[in-house]
Amino acid sequence: MPQNYIPIFLFIAVVGFLIPVTLVAAKLVRPENPHRTKLMPYECGIDPVGSSRGRYTIRFYIVAILFVVFDVETIFLFPWAVKFKALGVFGLVEMLIFLTILIVGYIWIWKKGALDWV
Repeated sequence: MPQNYIPIFLFIAVVGFLIPVTLVAAKLVRPENPHRTKLMPYECGIDPVGSSRGRYTIRFYIVAILFVVFDVETIFLFPWAVKFKALGVFGLVEMLIFLTILIVGYIWIWKKGALDWV
């Protein structure tokens, strides 16, 4: 039984060896001459305005969280679509209830103004 794990241990050993070796090689090879122009944030050739460490409003995070929530919820549609015929009418009714709850939630956050950027 332990002989089945030998390839895994070899892979871990190779990765454990290669990661530090490549990081050290990159540190030795790269030039280190930072100056003001190199340290400026890149903005399509336009001189940056303000600090690159600006703060985001809470609305950005709310929209991001809502995107993740609705994205994860729609992933539940794929297994249902694959087994649609096997689930029959029960699966259809259950998915309609799920989609109704999802749409009501979407309309609710839309009416609350959570999707507005400004």
